[in-house]
Amino acid sequence: MENRLRDMREARGWSQGELARRLGVSRQTINAVETDKYDPSLPLALRMSKLFGVPVQDLFIDRWEPEA
Repeated sequence: MENRLRDMREARGWSQGELARRLGVSRQTINAVETDKYDPSLPLALRMSKLFGVPVQDLFIDRWEPEA
């Protein structure tokens, strides 16, 4: 799953630490999500989308397609 977290964070001028503080998670969690090493839980993804004011699907892009 791809995400736009880094782009959205940088557009606001926030460090990973600042974003982590606002979301109540560790900076390491933010780094892992941004580098596609960790997919956030649904509650965390929802908090991220609320914080940035965008739908979850605009923040996280799932290119998976079911087989026909």
